[in-house]
Amino acid sequence: MPDMSRVPWKVLVRRTLLVSLFVVVPLSMAVESEEEASSEWKLWKRANGVDYEEENTDNKRRAIWEKNKNLIEDNNRKFYMGMSEFTMAMNKYGDLTRLEYHQLLGARVNGNAHKKRKTADARKLRYHARRLRLKSVDYRQMGYVTEIKDQGYCGSCWAFSTTGAIEGQMFKKTGQLVSLSEQNLVDCSWSYGTYGCNGAWMANAYDYVINNGLQASATYPYTSVDTQPCFYDSSKVVAQISDYRFIPNGDEQALADALATIGPITVAVDADHPSFLFYSSGIYEEPRCNPNNLSHAVLLVGYGSERGRDYWIIKNSWGTGWGEGGYMRMIRNGSNTCGIASYALYPIV
Repeated sequence: MPDMSRVPWKVLVRRTLLVSLFVVVPLSMAVESEEEASSEWKLWKRANGVDYEEENTDNKRRAIWEKNKNLIEDNNRKFYMGMSEFTMAMNKYGDLTRLEYHQLLGARVNGNAHKKRKTADARKLRYHARRLRLKSVDYRQMGYVTEIKDQGYCGSCWAFSTTGAIEGQMFKKTGQLVSLSEQNLVDCSWSYGTYGCNGAWMANAYDYVINNGLQASATYPYTSVDTQPCFYDSSKVVAQISDYRFIPNGDEQALADALATIGPITVAVDADHPSFLFYSSGIYEEPRCNPNNLSHAVLLVGYGSERGRDYWIIKNSWGTGWGEGGYMRMIRNGSNTCGIASYALYPIV
């Protein structure tokens, strides 16, 4: 449970008032809440362009949506009671089945991934990081990070995590921030062991870039499908890398050191939880996270602290309507939360 002595008195008053409100709501409002839920369901469908023609399908989807709505409200009650450090909110994924959510995640386990690792030297990373003495890092403020993107209903997170790290290193080298093409990777890297909208392991995507380079999003725009042919044009390549390095497995200190001294890092996390899907704000901490169940690729862009709690800053690829404008702050406590340091790598340009 969080240390309430650190919470400002205004926040405590707010939480106390809200808890009181939750307690005194009369049971007679149950019927009214059903009407409100129906209205909210209709508004949500309209806002997200969803329309189910068959009543049976609509009812099934609504049941999923209501279950998620209740879960979100339960978490937020805990937040205002000081029992949770983050809030959740309904978003465009509100009526997805568990299988559909799994398909949205796109980190794909490669049995040979650990065998071919080229690992960075943690001692060298520590040496250079100590010289900088940075208590916080945020590459969004330094020009390394492009706008929040949206992978759509395609398990291509691996491509966004890959391009994001390369975008940062190209900016570091040239001073120019160019949005790189995820679709280039989705369409053209199959022979390297990637699977389009069905996921990939990011090292395989890096292997493709070493040999081919990448086009910009402007010349190879994202379509969120993997059924089109490869339109790669070598004359339009704007980014290349020579190699990549992994962070020592599970080493959060080495990950922080690499982030501070090198730039944004490609990482994979266990996102297989409703709390992740509907995360809205605050410092995310999911006790059921498994560091060995890496299901989603994201981009690590910073770290910092708030009220004595350390956190990572990750950039997701689910649009600005998710999280804190498309970003998440995840607890950073040295225990490899959600596997953030289990499969982390960066490109060498």
